[in-house]
Amino acid sequence: MKTSNSSRRDFISKVAIGSIGALSIPNILLSAEAEKKPKRISINTGDTILFQGDSITDAGRSRTDMGSNTQKGFGGGYAFLAAAELLNAYPEKKLKIYNRGVSGNKVHQLAERWEIDALNLKPTIISILIGVNDYWHLVKNGYKGTLEIYRNDYRALLQRTKEKLPDVKFIIGEPFAIMGSAVDKSWFPPFGEYQNASQEIAKEFNAVFIPYQKIFDKALEIAPGSYWAPDGVHPTMAGAKLMADAWLEAVKR
Repeated sequence: MKTSNSSRRDFISKVAIGSIGALSIPNILLSAEAEKKPKRISINTGDTILFQGDSITDAGRSRTDMGSNTQKGFGGGYAFLAAAELLNAYPEKKLKIYNRGVSGNKVHQLAERWEIDALNLKPTIISILIGVNDYWHLVKNGYKGTLEIYRNDYRALLQRTKEKLPDVKFIIGEPFAIMGSAVDKSWFPPFGEYQNASQEIAKEFNAVFIPYQKIFDKALEIAPGSYWAPDGVHPTMAGAKLMADAWLEAVKR
């Protein structure tokens, strides 16, 4: 088994000889979605984009800075990096972008705050990454939820949104986990059922689906899990950039 030092040396060596080019997001997405051309959503002038989810989306955002396009209001994760890229590249589109991720949330907790943190903002695009806590808290914190509760709550949340905002477009991020300090082999395959449910719901609601699990699995061929998400769930800066670039690949610009 390789030591962490040897893994780092291998990674540095690969960077030095240029093989890091294999990690480009388009190549990873092509590999992850080899069976079909990925669906994309167009970003239009005047769009209001909302990022929703748990701690991965929250990423330490301020709870007092609730406006659109504010640095403190976005924290330091993938949502901030993706939003910053859009705002920098397209000032003429007059986009309004919000982050309302909340650490620890499961789907039913999104539903509890959905009126204020989603519907009242009248988003035209909603990006949701949720599900890791629905499984993690089941095995670690005594949560009594089930796969069916996750699936049914998620479907009901999107249906409720469509009833209030019939033209809204969804981006569904696949909940992901890699081996780390908080993730062991017992997660697999049970957690995969939650991932399958998120993909099924994305199809049902004609949403763009971002296959984060396949993307991180591909990234592990270049660098160890500690480089991308040491606990197996929460991304490093490199992991957040990987996610942001994948998100940006899911939209037409």
